[in-house]
Amino acid sequence: MIARLLVCALLIGVASAAGAQDKPAQQQTAAKQMTPEQRAAIQKQNQVLVKYADSIIAMIDNGQVGQVWDEASEVAKKTVSRADFVKAVEAQRAKFGSVTSRKVANVTRTVSKGERKLPAGYYVNVNYATRFSKETKPVLEKVSFHLDSDKKWRLSGYTIL
Repeated sequence: MIARLLVCALLIGVASAAGAQDKPAQQQTAAKQMTPEQRAAIQKQNQVLVKYADSIIAMIDNGQVGQVWDEASEVAKKTVSRADFVKAVEAQRAKFGSVTSRKVANVTRTVSKGERKLPAGYYVNVNYATRFSKETKPVLEKVSFHLDSDKKWRLSGYTIL
């Protein structure tokens, strides 16, 4: 059950990590080639998605995990049932304990061509360095979004790594 929940978020993370290893120079080059307006648009979009991720995590913090799934992308809903998502997220959170601090670490972007079991499309990950009461060090808390066919970003995964 947990494996199905984490598939989407983990695959996004794997795709991001694999791509990041051979693309830092490409990403820097692409960023340099953007106009100031394009960079500003990306920065604004990042701010919007961080606020969206903050609201999702607040819902999870408040035990509204089912409502999070209800608003998720079809990509996520095809990966895991509502009941399995709720059970897995609640189990993860119980394992780590209560949140003692949380800080946005970064925002990453991934484009999938449908390889590595990750459905084709555009993804954004909002990554947090989160401290939990049962952990001595911060852990990675990841909220992933997929750009759906209606051009709206929706949750595609949540996990704690």
